Amino acid sequence: MIITDTHTHLYSEAFDDDRNAMINRAIKQGITRFFIPAIDSTYTAAMLQLEKEYPENVFLMTGLHPTYVKNNYKDELKHVEDLLAKRHFYAIGEIGIDLYWDKSTLEIQKQAFKHQIQLAKQYKLPIVIHCREAFNEIFEVLETEKSDDLFGIFHCFTGNLEQAHQAISYNMKLGIGGVATFKNGKVDKFLNQIDLKHIVLETDAPYLAPTPYRGKRNESAYILKVLEKLSYIYNRSEADIAKITTENSKVVFKI
Repeated sequence: MIITDTHTHLYSEAFDDDRNAMINRAIKQGITRFFIPAIDSTYTAAMLQLEKEYPENVFLMTGLHPTYVKNNYKDELKHVEDLLAKRHFYAIGEIGIDLYWDKSTLEIQKQAFKHQIQLAKQYKLPIVIHCREAFNEIFEVLETEKSDDLFGIFHCFTGNLEQAHQAISYNMKLGIGGVATFKNGKVDKFLNQIDLKHIVLETDAPYLAPTPYRGKRNESAYILKVLEKLSYIYNRSEADIAKITTENSKVVFKI
């Protein structure tokens, strides 16, 4: 059983004490494909090092995370452009809009999001969207960029059924992680109305650990709890869920 974690920050400082042990725990349990989202230029070296150490398992994205869109965002976008010109990445992400932490940067967040969508189209890459308290704003930008070459993943999807259908209408898969296991996570209530072909698995480690680890550091091995929950929601075997969601990840990332 091959399991794909489509969103995990394995380079995070949270793993500095036991990174290799943590990654190997996941690999031993069949989680052998890790897609690594970018945050900003300060993490690039750590991401490249991770890829060097696990060339068969680690697949890198590049991009500027919305909460890191600050006054220097044009310099950060230039860094993304320079990286894309030098080598292959599997996606532009994570990108999007986050109005939970800072509403004052909305306009430059929108500009950075739109610019990176256009980079993704230029390089024929998927986008991986970060959305927090910003569904309307995200959809507004996606609507202006809607086309056959716009595709990707709506990471950590926490919207309602209507928003799920809207995200799918923009050629997005829904990234489902630990939130689906929460008592108040809500997505588990309607997920069985979404065809499995639209779903990919993720952890967002070290964040959003699934039940029973909620509140603790998340890690890629805990994706098994998400797999278990989806098996229950869809009334399908865990092997089926793993196979279908991994195939879906291959459709997005082309690997």
